[in-house]
Amino acid sequence: MKNIDCKKPLIVCIVVLITASCVKKMEQKADSRPDVQAVMNDWHNAAAEADFERYFGYFADSSSIFMGTDATERWTITEFKAYSKPYFKQGKAWSFTPLNRHVYFSENGKTAWFDEELSTPNLGPSRGTGVLVLINNKWKIVHYNLTVPIPNSMVDDVVNQIEKELSKENSK
Repeated sequence: MKNIDCKKPLIVCIVVLITASCVKKMEQKADSRPDVQAVMNDWHNAAAEADFERYFGYFADSSSIFMGTDATERWTITEFKAYSKPYFKQGKAWSFTPLNRHVYFSENGKTAWFDEELSTPNLGPSRGTGVLVLINNKWKIVHYNLTVPIPNSMVDDVVNQIEKELSKENSK
């Protein structure tokens, strides 16, 4: 009677099961990418169309955070609504056109984070970064940070301008 080595088939089965499990998780995350893209695109469109309710409906709750380009602009959504309402009432809040976006997911697929390059008429080339969570099968924004990237060749001049501005504000 031959000695049958049962370990090899068992190892092969385990490797196949683990691989299949990983592929399924990757597929689920890849399947969510278009959903996150659609949320972010419509969120930007809502601002351009001055649709206040639609725009703020994409945030998870009133404690979500929006960070603007100025150092003083760190708002909860409750605060950001009060700040931005007059802009929406004018019929056009702001217009950010995404040029490129990278989306990443947590291991469980319920948290997404991204960075995006934006074209804006008032700020020029800009960048947004943020975090979304999946709540009741809908992606909701919990944090968004808007920045204006500064070319390295200009940083020294910009830092000097910022320091001058801050010293003026502090001397008031």
